[in-house]
Amino acid sequence: MKLLAPASLPLRAGLFVAAAAAASPAIAQDAEEPVIVVTGEGLEETPASPAYDTQTIKREQIVSAPSGRIEDVLSSVAGFQQFRRSDSRSSNPSAQGATLRALGGNATSRALVLLDGVPMADPFFGFIPFTAIAPERLGEIRVTRGGGAGSFGAGALAGTIELVSAGGADLDGFGGQVLVNDRGGTESAIHGSSQLSDGFAVISARWDRGPGFFTTPEADRVDASAKSAYDSWSTQLRGVIPAGEDAELQVRGLVYDDRRTLRFDGADSSSSGQDASIRLVGRGDWQYEALAYVQARNFTNTVISSTRFVPVLDQRNTPSTGLGGKLEVRPPVQEDQVLRLGVDYRRSDGELFETAISAFSGRVNERRNAGGTNSDLGFFVEHEWLLGPVTLTGGARVDRYAISDGFYEARDASGNIIRSDRFEDRSGWQDSYRGGVLFKASDALRLRAAAYTGLRLPTLNELYRPFVVFPVTTNANASLRNERLEGVEAGFDLTPAEGVELSATVFDNKVEGAIANVTLDATTRQRQNIDEIRARGVEVSAGLSLDTLRFDLSLAYTDAEARDAGAAFDGNRPAQTPRWAGGATLSWRPATDWLLAASLRHTGDQFEDDLETDVLPATTTFGVYAQVPVTRRLTVVLRGENLFDEEIVTRNQSGSIDLGVPRTVWAGIKLGL
Repeated sequence: MKLLAPASLPLRAGLFVAAAAAASPAIAQDAEEPVIVVTGEGLEETPASPAYDTQTIKREQIVSAPSGRIEDVLSSVAGFQQFRRSDSRSSNPSAQGATLRALGGNATSRALVLLDGVPMADPFFGFIPFTAIAPERLGEIRVTRGGGAGSFGAGALAGTIELVSAGGADLDGFGGQVLVNDRGGTESAIHGSSQLSDGFAVISARWDRGPGFFTTPEADRVDASAKSAYDSWSTQLRGVIPAGEDAELQVRGLVYDDRRTLRFDGADSSSSGQDASIRLVGRGDWQYEALAYVQARNFTNTVISSTRFVPVLDQRNTPSTGLGGKLEVRPPVQEDQVLRLGVDYRRSDGELFETAISAFSGRVNERRNAGGTNSDLGFFVEHEWLLGPVTLTGGARVDRYAISDGFYEARDASGNIIRSDRFEDRSGWQDSYRGGVLFKASDALRLRAAAYTGLRLPTLNELYRPFVVFPVTTNANASLRNERLEGVEAGFDLTPAEGVELSATVFDNKVEGAIANVTLDATTRQRQNIDEIRARGVEVSAGLSLDTLRFDLSLAYTDAEARDAGAAFDGNRPAQTPRWAGGATLSWRPATDWLLAASLRHTGDQFEDDLETDVLPATTTFGVYAQVPVTRRLTVVLRGENLFDEEIVTRNQSGSIDLGVPRTVWAGIKLGL
């Protein structure tokens, strides 16, 4: 794999130089200048938000993950998972779906991931471009487990992950870091922030590259086996300015490119994107939030035969476009009430271009082209009522969805049509609801309960694109129906003493018509709607602060079943779904600007497929982070991933195994001006 094209060197250098240049005005500013009066955030959380199971990750924990990856940060929330255990350096990008509460079964995101209010899922595949989301750019993460009926609720089947960008105060002036690991991989990041009128502007860039490691076990390697080399960069520009006395205008642009190799020489994949958004937030008597965004994404992938080690499928181009927006209004009502009214819209269109190649002759067997358009227009209302110690909330939304322009076409090497399908357009209305109650039993104890429904449209990928993880082919299904969630939960939040936090939730969630990769034979699967996935479980979190020490714990047990009457997998656990998942972090600040942290992560055993034939053993990893200031502006950073070198099996198809990240040690410096 040619990870670094010559043209990309000046491009990346230019991005870093631009970030440094943008910082120069900030360096010259006097520290006594007026304080920034805008926040760069959306509307505030409402009083009833705690009625739903929510966990917040603060900036200190975000920037101190042992791997420096956002998916590692999110793993501190028990129940969060991707389809594969691999992180975004050693997995195929299309396997990076995000879900919660074991509501998985395939690689599509069932959790709604928002960055400053904008849905981040790929318009074609539904995966999350984790390499484009740099932890150092974030100020806070809010994870709400369970279905949602608010804005963009048509994607919040398993929950919502809200990523909030860091403000001007967190990224004041110029800063950057450079780290290198023991395999020769590097991680570089830079940002520059400047006051802009009474607002601020931030430009940031990040570049990760490395030779990777062998994902193939040593005993199974062949001459064609390759390390999981990776090369990814992203840059983001964000500006926030006042728009009148009680409003602010926020704009954001993001560009990224991500290239990886997996298992064999030539098994290369790429994911790239260009995103732009604008948001107007008003905090007067009539509060409002208006958002519009556009996304241009692409994906490529080459499949290598695991027996002849030559290309058999070239997924050479998968362009897609996402656009949408929302308008939410909170009109003035009585002081003990909050009313939210809104509308949102999302549209995804894309198509694939791929070439099937003979493993024996190297000639083209078939050229395929497929794609379509999905859209969703949603209207939502939510009302909250504060009645002394009791807070009630109820919401409803109705969605007009459309699945249209679907097609699949295959031609032989001479251009003659082998197959040409035009799929019938479908559309309809679907409603969803949620409601909750929050009871403040005392200053230390809050009780909560909630019930909800939700929906998710099948992605263009699930509808129209087959894929191969050699030797298994998973076929698309243009007849897939929407998934529908029904769920209930109850729990408590307890603060028995200062610095002590305890929380627990029991839940029962059911996804009707869940889309799963159903095994048809030893080498063939198909995406199908099954009767349901039922997930019942318990989530527990705890926090303890003692002066300079902080301890956080998150643990989840989930009993999940895939149900489909008469099917061979009826009653089995969904593919890639553990019963137990948890994590703990202990951090210590012995002095100003010092930070020492240790993290433990556990994932229980999982099954590779729906028939429970191949097991992915349980794994427990240990990581550390150390930040030691040398001067007021210079800090030494040390990180360690999987320090006990636990073997992490990420794929097991009849004994064909992939492994996750081994022990990795990082060292570098962080600079702030």
